[in-house]
Amino acid sequence: MKTIAIFSNSSKEQAKDFAEYASIKIRDLGGKVIAEDEFCNCLESSFSFIEPCDKLDLKKKADIVLTFGGDGTILSAAKLFLKTGVPIMGINVGKLGFLAEYHSDKLDKGLTDLMNGNFRVVERIVLEAEFKNKTYYALNDFVLEKSVTSRMITVKAFTNGNHVADYKADGLITTTPTGSTAYSLSCGGPIIAPGTPVFCLTPISPHTLNLRPLVVPDSSEIKLELNSFSNSAQFVVDGREILAIENDESVIMRKSREKVKLIKPLTTSYYDLLREKLLWATDAKTSQ
Repeated sequence: MKTIAIFSNSSKEQAKDFAEYASIKIRDLGGKVIAEDEFCNCLESSFSFIEPCDKLDLKKKADIVLTFGGDGTILSAAKLFLKTGVPIMGINVGKLGFLAEYHSDKLDKGLTDLMNGNFRVVERIVLEAEFKNKTYYALNDFVLEKSVTSRMITVKAFTNGNHVADYKADGLITTTPTGSTAYSLSCGGPIIAPGTPVFCLTPISPHTLNLRPLVVPDSSEIKLELNSFSNSAQFVVDGREILAIENDESVIMRKSREKVKLIKPLTTSYYDLLREKLLWATDAKTSQ
């Protein structure tokens, strides 16, 4: 019997509705459903078959994590289950959704395939950062950027001890291939196919046009140092955690030994996803 952990975006009522429906479907297909106490407390008595768990028990008991929301929900689940090896299946209840690949309007088929083992598991590399004597992990990206009220900042970038550039910009993104379709893409960064052993440094609104995205091997140790004497800045972890960073403080990043496992459909590829999400196969004449 598979034990499926439900992980829902509590701020989206639609996500909760789909999570409830999926719980019933999984039970009927012979699976066991568990969820965090907070989620279970919001349910009616008819959902008493869902076992409430704290975060520690959720990580110990789950065979698979089922997320309901957008890519942000998967990032939250990835942080919680990072060192467990438990694969994550994302149901897209958001908008674009590059990570949450399963469609909510095809939930029945997705769940049937899940319970019958008709899926593939892919591994995604993770970035690790040392900052103020603590270690942080990111599936998508780390961002060193100006604070809301600040002007442009200067970030000195190094790889393996070699000085790369002084980025005078609104900030600098260090992205994994997985995160290349997120914030980095909106700043002009390249799309990097999963499995490509690289990271990318993407400047945010650079002061000069000659500062361009730079792709480096994922074996590189990347050091970013803030050199802005009067402008405040922040270090953002996967868009979920915001930390203040002061002048002359630095962040050191490298590929982590940890990996995130994602569940994908058997019959689709990453390039199918790009064509669908970015409309690459759409004829401009027919789309008008």
